[in-house]
Amino acid sequence: MPRTASGPEPVAEAAPVKLPPVEAIPVRRVRAARPLKVKVYGVLRWLHVYTSMVSLLIVLFFALTGITLNHPDWVFGNQEVTKTTTGRLPTGWQTAGKPNWLAVVEDLRANAGVKGRAGDYVAAGSADPEDSLSFHAPGYAADVFIAKDTGAYKLSVTQQGFVAVLNDFHKGRDSGGAWAWVIDVSGGFLALIALTGLGLLVYLKKVRRAALLTMLGGAILVGVLMKLAS
Repeated sequence: MPRTASGPEPVAEAAPVKLPPVEAIPVRRVRAARPLKVKVYGVLRWLHVYTSMVSLLIVLFFALTGITLNHPDWVFGNQEVTKTTTGRLPTGWQTAGKPNWLAVVEDLRANAGVKGRAGDYVAAGSADPEDSLSFHAPGYAADVFIAKDTGAYKLSVTQQGFVAVLNDFHKGRDSGGAWAWVIDVSGGFLALIALTGLGLLVYLKKVRRAALLTMLGGAILVGVLMKLAS
């Protein structure tokens, strides 16, 4: 083709060359083994974080009730109300002239509204003409006195305020075996949180010395206070 006055002849673009696909070569990553020190730190951190979160509310409960338990003179939530009622047990509450305590307890629960753990059974004798038993629950006490001849009873119920109820749960008083397990498990969690926290402290070089000295000072202070209080 002849040249034109407008410029050089345009060059045609070459068609793209298709190369055959290259198979991907799998790269195998090798994870370096972590030192034992790093593994121990990871385990301690995991235990400390998750035991703290699992036991957060129960630890908070025992912390707050520890304060209220130390101040029984506080009026807020410690009000005590005593109520006395009378009634009569149905026929068959005695067997061979002696109280059928199971029948008595069931009737009092169903008709008198008592609750808690029944105990302190006392059968009438020459010195005491009345049968008696008691019911106990956190912040709650009920005493029942039953006339041996007639089955008429006098029920005295003492109900304390909600703070007193929480204090009894803190002490495990009249709270049953299930709650006793809660207290034991909570104590185990607290011990584990403290020990794992102490273990993590070993890895914090910048504050380790100061923190250990502070812990030692706190232990000495508690020991001195215990000695003064004894």
